[in-house]
Amino acid sequence: MVNKRYLYIFLQALGWFLYILLAGVLNILSGKSLSTEDLFTLFFVFVTGLSLTHMYRYLILKHNWFQFNLLHIISRVLISSFVLGLIFEISLFLSSYFYVENNQIASNSTLIIKILNWAFILFLWSLIYFAFHYFERYRNEEIKNLKWQAAKNEIELNKLKSQLNPHFIFNAMNSIRALIDENPQKAKKSVNQLSNILRTTLQMGKYKTVSLSDELSVVVDYLELEKTRFEERLIYSIETQKDTLQIQIPALMLQTLVENGIKHGIAKLPKGGEIHINTYLDSNKLVVEIENTGQLNPHIEKENESGFGIANTLQRLSLLYENNAEFSINNHNKNSVLTRITIPKNTQL
Repeated sequence: MVNKRYLYIFLQALGWFLYILLAGVLNILSGKSLSTEDLFTLFFVFVTGLSLTHMYRYLILKHNWFQFNLLHIISRVLISSFVLGLIFEISLFLSSYFYVENNQIASNSTLIIKILNWAFILFLWSLIYFAFHYFERYRNEEIKNLKWQAAKNEIELNKLKSQLNPHFIFNAMNSIRALIDENPQKAKKSVNQLSNILRTTLQMGKYKTVSLSDELSVVVDYLELEKTRFEERLIYSIETQKDTLQIQIPALMLQTLVENGIKHGIAKLPKGGEIHINTYLDSNKLVVEIENTGQLNPHIEKENESGFGIANTLQRLSLLYENNAEFSINNHNKNSVLTRITIPKNTQL
């Protein structure tokens, strides 16, 4: 990245050099030849312009003109431009008085015109300087806001993920505890499944998103754990298109919704029920559908002690995809609930 100080020096020198170059070219085009005195004058304009505008900039920064409103800044710029224009013309006259032969004092009207010309040039310099500075400030403020928003989103995501793991572990441990006395072999198998789940979820905690394949691995282990508790009351099936397995989705989102379907649907039915997961592509978007036996109760997702459920999923989708993701949950047919999520296929997070 270019150092701002060096950039300022370069632009200052370039601006005044282009000015005296243009002045010299216009003199030649008007039929005049550049004498040694003319070259000296142009050189003095270059040095004086650099010196005065640098001093002007120093005063602007020292007194922090950027804190004032636009009206106050404009009034200060107009006054400063005129004063500097006067100093410019006096400096130019004094330098030429000792060097230029037959130097004559200009008439009052000509002198005022020269001062106003310099004042106008310095006013243009002010406009460019303040425009550049405000653009730089605006850009820095935008970057600052983006960083703040990204940090805020990161905090929110970490907070949401921290809500998922304790809830999941609590339910899994309850399932295993119920098996210890009844069926030690199944309990041992469940411990192995829980170990796999914990290892995977700990690794997932490092990332905002994971592949659908990795997420389904956790879901299968979870469903197997729940199946040991519900036995024949829980039947599940998973159907996926092969080209969806490597698409990134929010970590533990699918497991959250599966758990939600079991907890609020199948677990409350005496005969249990089925849960079916289907993933496919639609218009270059990933669609994930979870259908579970039961009926949707609009009050089941009130805030509970874990802050866990559909509200959690909606917030994560909003943070990660803004308005590019879709979520719906509705009663499907007469005895099932269908949850559908649509997310962009190639979003970089």
